[in-house]
Amino acid sequence: MQAMTKAREIEREDEVMLDHDYDGIKELDNVLPPWWTAGFIITILIGAFYYFNVFFNSEKYNQYKEYETEVADAKAEVDAYKAANPELFKTDVTLLTDAVSLEAGKKVFGTFCVACHMADGGGGIGPNLTDDKWILGGGMEKIYHTISEGGRSGKGMISWKTTLSAQQMQQVASYVITLQGTTAANPKAAEGDIVWTKQ
Repeated sequence: MQAMTKAREIEREDEVMLDHDYDGIKELDNVLPPWWTAGFIITILIGAFYYFNVFFNSEKYNQYKEYETEVADAKAEVDAYKAANPELFKTDVTLLTDAVSLEAGKKVFGTFCVACHMADGGGGIGPNLTDDKWILGGGMEKIYHTISEGGRSGKGMISWKTTLSAQQMQQVASYVITLQGTTAANPKAAEGDIVWTKQ
């Protein structure tokens, strides 16, 4: 180790002492440690290897092709996940009218929606769901979209797509439509400029 580092004993430090002096602080011209020198040489070799492959061997090491391959692999993984979990990515938002779906929607409504819309849909913090005035539009697609993406910014209606499945959102949207035209116990005044009445 001493042969590689050419280290000097303290008594012989004057042999590697440099001439300059900074406020009484002097510097020794010691040989760089072997690990540092080896690391420096390896870094140069890696740089040369990288340079050669990027500029002279681009058919094999092509960043654009690598990116395209990774994007294709990621898309394949996403498609496989969607295929394995179809309910999470359901895009059919047609109105459900069967009793089982509406009962499931009523249960979801009772768990997540009553705090703002009341159990009978008459409205509280949130708007009345029993009249024909809609802030963001009525109808299956618009109601589903409001549940999924949330209401107006700063108005409290959050996006439920991370909490509810696509099927649950379809069920609760269908149930909300059944409330339209019913009589609430203490209905909130109508809000919104969009008039929609279920057919």
